[in-house]
Formats: sequence, structure tokens, C-alpha cells
Amino acid sequence: MEAAHIQRPTYKQSKPPVESRPLLQRLHWVHIILLSTTPIIALYGVATTKARIETITLMIATYLISGLGITAGYHRLWSHTAYSATYPLQVFLALAGSAAVQGSIFWWARDHRVHHRYTDTFRDPYNALEGFWHSHIGWMLVKKDRRRLGYADTSDLKTDPLIRWQHKYYPLLVLFLGIVLPTSIAGFGWGDWRGGFFYATVVRMVLLHHATFCINSLAHTLGRRTYDDVQTARDSWITALVTMGEGYHNFHHQFPNDYRNAIRFYQYDPTKWFIRVMSTLGLAYDLKTFPANEIEKGFIQMRMQELEMKRTKLTFGTPVNKLPVFTEQEFLDQVKNYKKQWMVIDGFVYDVKPFINDHPGGAALILSGIGKDMTEAFNGGVYMHHNSARNLMNTSLRIGKLVPIA
Repeated sequence: MEAAHIQRPTYKQSKPPVESRPLLQRLHWVHIILLSTTPIIALYGVATTKARIETITLMIATYLISGLGITAGYHRLWSHTAYSATYPLQVFLALAGSAAVQGSIFWWARDHRVHHRYTDTFRDPYNALEGFWHSHIGWMLVKKDRRRLGYADTSDLKTDPLIRWQHKYYPLLVLFLGIVLPTSIAGFGWGDWRGGFFYATVVRMVLLHHATFCINSLAHTLGRRTYDDVQTARDSWITALVTMGEGYHNFHHQFPNDYRNAIRFYQYDPTKWFIRVMSTLGLAYDLKTFPANEIEKGFIQMRMQELEMKRTKLTFGTPVNKLPVFTEQEFLDQVKNYKKQWMVIDGFVYDVKPFINDHPGGAALILSGIGKDMTEAFNGGVYMHHNSARNLMNTSLRIGKLVPIA
């Protein structure tokens, strides 16, 4: 088996180009206005508008549909091509993603591919090392200097007719699918125009925005580095709950073209379940999975590394090669002439004086072995001692080695 320590590659970075534009020129006012006013509008709507059960149900339904447009569509289908979808499913996901109001497929997938290629570097659009605020929302509030960001191949996105169409008409799709449609459903359906706008449109939009943003921030902050500890991506069931299954992010960064984020049966990943259902219905196919052997290998390597780190903090006593050596006569002289309370077990000399009163078998039993080789008794003749006893003895009672008699 390979050693617990894994040799890590060193990524050499050049310095980012100096940003010469004044801050006011770099501010992305469309994003600033959208991301600052919608939470205020949502809070106002919640405080002034009665929540009807029909409208809240609509809000949840539109949240799930538009959320799947991002997680199953923008992310796993188009950013990572983790599976293939029939054209009807592609259309559904493109329209659902438009209702999430998070940019076009091309814009979203391009930056996400760059993020994976240059994770935790200045070329990463939402570099987590620049802080939680930056990776969560701050990166969208300024216009990017493309010279400072990395490059990722998007030729497949540029040549896809559906993606080109969605990118071209994205503002109209947002207006109709993200605002007009949910408001009209509540309005025409049960006369709740106000609730349809505030709950099914604005509140739903704000909640989904920040749930998605958590993939860039919380998923790089909270949780465990299950498969690799070089990058900041982490696995967390809490983040998974918030992000419709995207919270097992350490796994995702290690195996980005796997259609799953969660691979254990108890892990929450509704996006994976949706893709599986679509596959069963014949709407999705070629679901990619990384070889299970390599996944488990990464898991075990990280556990070995964690155990090795814990092991280095423990005391195991004097190393065997540094123990003093006693002849049998020297051992007996120490016991008879200097009243040492020593015994021999498996060729090692133990000073049992500190443990006499704590011996579970009683002081008399341990005193009966002073000056003797108690190997047979220790190893089952009297009692088969457990690993805990051996660890304790080797840490605090072992004082030397006995030279075997020729």
C-alpha cells in the first residue's frame, strides 16, 4: 500500500496584471442593482403581503424547477457534460435555468469551467482564498478584466444552437419566465397577483440566488476534505441541503465529470435523483461516473493521511532501537540488589512499579511476576491481554531490551 503522505504538485503562478481601471469604472451596476434591490423588495413583500398556501406552493415548485435548471442543466450538463440529454430535456433545462436569473448558459458555464481549471488562484473568477464575501457575491459586483482570469475551452458552447438562442434572448426569457409567468399563474389562477410577484418571483429568486452562490462560498468553507486537501472545496451535508445536492463539493472537484455529487446512499443529492429519473424515462443518457476503485483510493488515501497526522501527535514511548540493552544477569541484579520491580515480556524489560496498584488483576498477581519472564502468562497463560494493555506498557513501562541467552 502506498504511504499515507501524498506528493503534491506545485502550481506556479505568475502575478496578475495590475488593475489600472478606477473602482467606479469597474463596478457592475446591473449586478449591483439586481443583487441589492431584490432582497429589499423580497423583505418588503413578506412584511406586507399575506402568504397564501397556493402561492407558497407555487414558489416552492418554481424554486425547484429553476433550481434544477441550474444544478442539472447549467452545472452538470453544460459546464461538465457529466451526462447527455435529449433535446426536449435540454430545452426544459435551458428555460428553467433562465427563470433562475443567473445569466445565460454560456456566461455561467464559461466562468464555471475557468473556476475548475484555476481553482484557488487569481485566475479563478470566484477564488475562495479571497474570502467568503468575494466568492459568494463580491466577484459579481465588478466587471472582470479578462486578462486577469484563466481561459477554458467553450467551443462546444459557442456552436450549440440552443445555447446560442438562449444567450441571445436571455433578457426576454428572464422577463417572461422569471417574472411574468409565475406572477400570472398566481394572478390568473387564484387572484393573488401581489403574492405571485413577491413570493413566487422575488423571494424565490433571492433564495435561489444565494443557494447557488453557496456553491462558490459555503462549499469552499464548511465541511470535510474527503478526497483531496490541496483545494478548498469541501463536502458538507449542510451545504448539500442548501444547494439541492451540490454540497459534496470536494468529491465534485476531484471528479467533475461524474454526474453525481453524492455517492453514498444516505447523502442528499436531489439533482442526481432527477438525472436518474430522466434516464429511466429515456430523456437522459450516457451518465458518467468515475471508476469506483479510484474514488475509494482517494478516500482511503485521505483517511490514511488524517490518521498519520493524528499518529504524529501521540506518544508511543522510547523507540525500540533506542532502548538500553540488559543481559539476563544485569536484569536479575537490578531486581535482587536494587529492588527493581522489573519483569520480562516478549524480550522487553518492563518496570511495573507505577502500575502495581492499578493492575486490574490485582497487585498480588503482578507482584508474583517480578524478576521473571512473564511472556506466557501475559499472552494467555493467565490472561490474554488486549491491545490497550500492550500500548500502555510500551508507552510508559517499557525500559529496555533483554539480550537473549546464547
